[in-house]
Amino acid sequence: MAERGEEAESEDELYEVVDITDYARRHQWWSRVFGSNTGPIAEKYSVATQLMMGGVTGWCAGYLFQKVGKIAATAVGGGFLLLQIANHSGYVQVDWKKVKKDVNKAKKHLKKNANKAAPELNSFIEESTEFVKRNIVVSSGFIGGFLLGLAS
Repeated sequence: MAERGEEAESEDELYEVVDITDYARRHQWWSRVFGSNTGPIAEKYSVATQLMMGGVTGWCAGYLFQKVGKIAATAVGGGFLLLQIANHSGYVQVDWKKVKKDVNKAKKHLKKNANKAAPELNSFIEESTEFVKRNIVVSSGFIGGFLLGLAS
């Protein structure tokens, strides 16, 4: 019995605890996509290639965003319409005092926790802004393609 306990302890020592947040900060997603060189893509590809890559990916993202947005808007609008019909027909009764109380409780909770998430959000925004600045040609191509994808 004592041997089994010693075996379990030695097995536990083989594993190392990894802090996932620290790992994510050190291994950025764009490093995996564009390589370990975090410099601008302009050093690797021509302007035309960068615009084409950004435009195609932007168009795909915009097109998908448009389709998913239409489906989501239809679902939310249809659900709201059905809820209103059910309310006016007497199938559903809404306790507006309880709704107001719950909304106020949620607002307080969000205000309380908003300060905790702010540093992580600010660092993400700063990193994203720096990425866009370093890769302005691809970023502008993506934005143009995204807008074209929304329009198509």
